[in-house]
Amino acid sequence: MASPAGRLDEAFAALRRILARHEKTLLVQIDEADGYQLASRSMNDRVGRPLFVAALQKRKSYVSFHFMPVYTCPELVRDLSPALKKRMQGKSCFNFKSIDDDAIEELTQLTKKGLARFKNIALPWADQGKAKSRS
Repeated sequence: MASPAGRLDEAFAALRRILARHEKTLLVQIDEADGYQLASRSMNDRVGRPLFVAALQKRKSYVSFHFMPVYTCPELVRDLSPALKKRMQGKSCFNFKSIDDDAIEELTQLTKKGLARFKNIALPWADQGKAKSRS
C-alpha cells in the first residue's frame, strides 16, 4: 500500500496524463513537479493573456484538478457520478487524496466533452473590442 505522499504523487501523475493528452491544442503554461496548467491558444482573458482552461496543484494533503469548462458549461456537472460530485470544491475544482480507475475514466471523458464545449463559449469581453472599433 502506498504512503499518503505516494498516493498524492500517483493521483497527480494520473491527472496530469488526462490533461497532457490535450497539449497539442492547448498551451502549457506551467509544468512543474507540483503544478501543471493549460490555457487556450485561441482565446484571451480580459487583459489579453491566454484564457485559463485547466490546472493541477499538488498540496500538502490533496491534489486539486481545476477545470473551467464545468464552470462555463454547468450542464456538464449534471451527468457526473455521485463519487465525482462528492470531490467537487466550488464550481470548477475537484480534490483528490488518491484516485481510482473509475475516477480516471470519468475525468478523461469529462475533459474531452468539456474541452469540446469550451471551444465555443462566448466571452463577454470579446465583443467589447469589436464594438469600440465600430464606433
